[in-house]
Amino acid sequence: MTRPTLALGLLSVLVLAGCGDSGLNPLRWFGGGQSAGPTTLTPEGGYVSADPRQPFPRVTGASWEPTANGRMLVVTGVPPTKGWWDPALIGEAPGRRVAPDADGSLRLVFVASPPLPGSPETAMAADPRADTITVARSFTNTELAGISQVVVSGAGQSLTLRP
Repeated sequence: MTRPTLALGLLSVLVLAGCGDSGLNPLRWFGGGQSAGPTTLTPEGGYVSADPRQPFPRVTGASWEPTANGRMLVVTGVPPTKGWWDPALIGEAPGRRVAPDADGSLRLVFVASPPLPGSPETAMAADPRADTITVARSFTNTELAGISQVVVSGAGQSLTLRP
């Protein structure tokens, strides 16, 4: 009778030991088994929430292209040097959300990352024939219904289009 009781007791200790950091784990009842791992997945210094990209230096054109269920806004620009990367159209509204103002104006910013400091690209002037950067964003007909105009801005100028 003692063997089944002993086996059942050992089995229950092993099962409860698998409870990790809970109070049911008998290995933690008297202060043992302290967790040495991190208590959070947040990196030291927090998450980086700021967009490191800069407004594009020279926006040269914007146009609408038809799609199956709306239109695509296509914006082009020429950087001052080679090596610009990661272009995007982001919202000018707080939180970078893409939504029209109360008057129906959708304000977008053409952004991209410049070449890394000290890289060879910083010394090479861009050729407009080969280094034009194009970025596009699709809008459905439902989204376009509330937009009266789209203003795309860069670092120094802006372009206005009507949908």
